[in-house]
Amino acid sequence: MDVITLEKVQERELVPGYRVRFVHTANLTLAYWRIRALASLPEHGHPHEQVVNLLEGKFALTVEGKEAELEPGQVVVIPPHARHSGRALTDCRILDVFYPIREDYR
Repeated sequence: MDVITLEKVQERELVPGYRVRFVHTANLTLAYWRIRALASLPEHGHPHEQVVNLLEGKFALTVEGKEAELEPGQVVVIPPHARHSGRALTDCRILDVFYPIREDYR
């Protein structure tokens, strides 16, 4: 059994205001985000299914043109190839789960 201490995983800033630590399993990628209030994520898409879990804060997520303001405890499933973007309304913590593995994030 492998035990991973997140604070020991290198944190990276992929987009201004979006800091992340990645954990990869044999089949999926976990992304633990710390997002600064008012930071925006440009619209994009990818071949991975993505499950967004809002842990702390408020986050405006737009998927295929439909926007939702997420609060802690809410989960959104983004299908593969769906265009999506986001904006942190407050400081946020989000756990994203991607299937299959995000090789581009290794």
